Formats: sequence, C-alpha cells, structure tokens
Amino acid sequence: MLVGFYQFKPEFGDKSKNIEKIEHTLNVELFDIIVLPELCTTGYQFVSLKEVQKLSESIPDGLASRRFSALARNKGAYIIAGIAENDGGTIYNSAGLFGPDGFVGKYRKIHLFFEETLFFTPGSEQPKVYDVNGARVSMLICFDWMFPEIFRIAAIVGADIIAQPANLVLPYCQHAMQTRSIENRIFTVTANRIGTEERGEKSPLTFTGCSQITDEKGNVLVSAGDNEEIVRIVDINPHDARDKRINRYNSVLDSRRPEMYAGICDTNRTMGD
Repeated sequence: MLVGFYQFKPEFGDKSKNIEKIEHTLNVELFDIIVLPELCTTGYQFVSLKEVQKLSESIPDGLASRRFSALARNKGAYIIAGIAENDGGTIYNSAGLFGPDGFVGKYRKIHLFFEETLFFTPGSEQPKVYDVNGARVSMLICFDWMFPEIFRIAAIVGADIIAQPANLVLPYCQHAMQTRSIENRIFTVTANRIGTEERGEKSPLTFTGCSQITDEKGNVLVSAGDNEEIVRIVDINPHDARDKRINRYNSVLDSRRPEMYAGICDTNRTMGD
C-alpha cells in the first residue's frame, strides 16, 4: 500500500487557492492514501470566532469535502484532510476521509491546543476505524499526540495506521510519534505544515514541518525537512501492524494490566492513595 503525506504552506483564508494547490500537486502523484495537514484549506491563526465561522464548512457537503471527494474518485485513492467543520453553528477542528466512492468518515479533534480552545468545540467521540482497501485506518489530529491514551484506544479498536493531520509548533511530536508507534505496534502518518503566520496583534506561529511516516517498530520510513513543500510516499504492508508481539511471551496489548490502571483519569487523587 502506497501511503504518503503532502507538507506545504496554506495561504490563510484563501480556501479556493489552497484546494487548487492540493489538487494540482496530487494529480501527478501515485498513492493509495495521502494525508494533508490540519486546517489545510483555511490556515491556522484565527483572530475571531466570526472569522472561524466564515471559513468553516459542513462535512461532507462543504466546498473542500466535495472537491476532495472528486479528487479521490479521480485518483481511485483515499485522501485525509484537516478541515474547519461547521455543524449547525458548532465549530470543530476535524479531519475528513474521502475515497473513490466519496465521503467515508470524519474525526473531531479531542484535545484542543492553545487558542483553538477559544474557537473550536472539542470532539466527544473516540476515533473510529475505517476499512481502506483492507487496511484499518484511524484519524487523530496534532495535539492528540500528547495523550497516549487516545492512541491506545485506536490500537485496541484495531487501527493499523493512524493518520495525523497536524499544525505543529512545539518541537517534540515527531519524536513522540516513534514512541506511539512502538507502544501500539502501529504505523503513523504525521502530515505537518510549514511557514509562519502572524495575524492581528498576535505573536507569530512558526510551524515545524518535518512530516514523517513511522512503522510499527518506530522506524522513520520517510520524512520531510522543516521548511520544504513536498510529497513523500512509501510502500508499506499495513498488516504488519497486526502482530502485537514484543517477544514470545509479551504483547503490547495482551500484556497490559488494566486492573492496575484504575484511577488514572481521576484528577482528584494520585496513584497509591
């Protein structure tokens, strides 16, 4: 299976231009699954809720969803893209999955980062697994990387590949994703963006690039630089992620001790109390 990412710099607020750029670039590429950055059609640094509402759209009926569905149909492939979603006036930082038959599914970012908390509503559903030509694919977004629990949930429900649209500004995620792959025996595709946004009176945000694909043992199969627009694609066997064994006696899932983790999400106590 040919799996890849497209790392680039979106132009803030110009949805049509960004979509056309994606179409032009991907039209000449051969892939089975391609992952695009978070909020890839709008840009990231919003200055007001009104601005977010103006640039957001319905999934799957909005402009980006329709165009990505058409592109996926023409390519006979699957596209995962970060989109500002408007669902009846509620705004989500979402990822949509589009395939040869159109819209497949979506994920709403659970862990909002920084000023996203001012504009977006956090998702309330755990990641789902979608069948993509025999591979089992889940979606997470950017800052979700900080929370290993959500990656473990995706692994438990059967994900072979986690697609991660991202707009990373912290320097840690790319290294952490190797660990997420190791501890869950999954492939990860991190599609980050590049460039700097400085809007209104806000401090500039510089995005770290360095998109990458890791295998189920944490090896970086392919990566990008910190400031280049590039498509990178690698051939993988997603079924390799279904072997959860560490050795003949241990498995990353079967060796768990869930009864020992009680209280892990209780913020009013410490372990051992």
